[in-house]
Amino acid sequence: MRFKLPIDDFSRHTAYTDKYGLQSDLGYTGPLSFSHLDYARCLQEPEQAFDVAVIGMPFDTTTSYRPGARFGPTGIRVGSRRQHGERAWTLSWGLDPYKLGAKIMDCGDIPLNAYDNAIAIDQMEAAYESLLAHPVAKGAEAAAKDVTTALSKDGQAHPRVLTLGGDHTIVLPILRALNKVYGPVSVIHFDAHLDTWAPAPNAPSAQSRITHGSFFYIAHEEGLMRNASIHGGIRCKMSGEADITNDEDVGFKVVSTDDIDDIGIQEVIRRMRAHIGDNPVYLSLDIDTIDPGMAPATGTPEAGGWTTREVKRIIRGLAGMNIVGADIVEVAPAYDHADITSIAAADIAHDFLSAMMASEPPKSRDERRPWASEL
Repeated sequence: MRFKLPIDDFSRHTAYTDKYGLQSDLGYTGPLSFSHLDYARCLQEPEQAFDVAVIGMPFDTTTSYRPGARFGPTGIRVGSRRQHGERAWTLSWGLDPYKLGAKIMDCGDIPLNAYDNAIAIDQMEAAYESLLAHPVAKGAEAAAKDVTTALSKDGQAHPRVLTLGGDHTIVLPILRALNKVYGPVSVIHFDAHLDTWAPAPNAPSAQSRITHGSFFYIAHEEGLMRNASIHGGIRCKMSGEADITNDEDVGFKVVSTDDIDDIGIQEVIRRMRAHIGDNPVYLSLDIDTIDPGMAPATGTPEAGGWTTREVKRIIRGLAGMNIVGADIVEVAPAYDHADITSIAAADIAHDFLSAMMASEPPKSRDERRPWASEL
C-alpha cells in the first residue's frame, strides 16, 4: 500500500531550497559549458556582450591520419568540469582570470556542414567574424584601454575568442576573420608538426589543397600572417632540410622539442617574445605538442613531446603580449584514457584565458611571497 502524508503534513513540509539552498551544479552535474561559464547561442544573439568568447569548431574532415577531433569541443568541456569561475585562482598565476573585469562566455559550437569542407570552412570564418563584431561587455573607459582597441583597424575594442577544435585546419578561417579586423597577425604555434607544407602540385581541386598540414601555407599565400611567426615543440619526421627552408619562407622560426633541454624554458620564452615583439599575435596549440604518454587522444601522435607542465610554464611566459585570440585543437576523445587529454586541454585553455587577462607574466612564487626560513 502506497504511503501518503496527511494534507497538514504537506503544508508543514520544508521546500528543498529552504532546507538546502540553491540548486547549484556540482563538478559532474549541470549543463555542459566550459568551466560552468554562462552559455548563450551567440551566433544568433548579435547583441550579446562579452569580452572573451569560448566557441567550439567540431570539424575533422581534413585530417591525414586518425579522425575524431569533431568531438574535441565536447571532450574539452568535459575535461573542464572541475574548473569553475568561482574557484579559479591558482598558485602558478596568482590571479583569477574571471575576476579581472572581463565577461567570459561559452558561445556553444558552430553547426558545421559535415559533408562539404568548403562550406564548413566558410561557416567557421563567418561565425568567427560574427563573434568579433559583438559588443564588448566592459565599460567605455576599460574598452578604450583594451589591447584590441590599439590593434584593430577601426580603433574599436573587439572581443577575443578562445576556440576549441576541431582539427588544425580551423585556424585558416580564423586567420581570415582576424585579418578583417587586425590585418596580418603573427602566430605562436605549439605543435609536433610544421603545418606549413605546400599542397601537392597535382591537387585535384582548390579545396583539396587545404588540409591540417597545409593551412599555414595557404594563409601565407593569402597574406594573412606577418613574416614573424614561431613554432614550439616541433619533432615530426620530414623529407629533409627543404621542409625547414619552406617553413622559413612561410614566415616561421622553429623551437624544437629538444631545444627545451638545450636552452631551457626561459630562453624558449625569450625567443618567442623577441621574435613576435609588439605584433598582434594569435596562439594556436595542437594537443600533440604534449607527449602522447600524457595526451594520447590526438590524430597524429609523435613520441618525445613536451610535458603538460612545460607547456603551461611557457604559456605563462607569454602573458602580456598582444594576444588577439587562441585555440586548442586536435583533441580526439575516442583515443583517450580516463579523460587525461581532455583534462590537460581544459587546463591549458584556462591558461590561455589567464594569459589574455594578465598584463605581464606572473612572477615566481618566491618573488611574490619569499620563503621565510625559520632557522
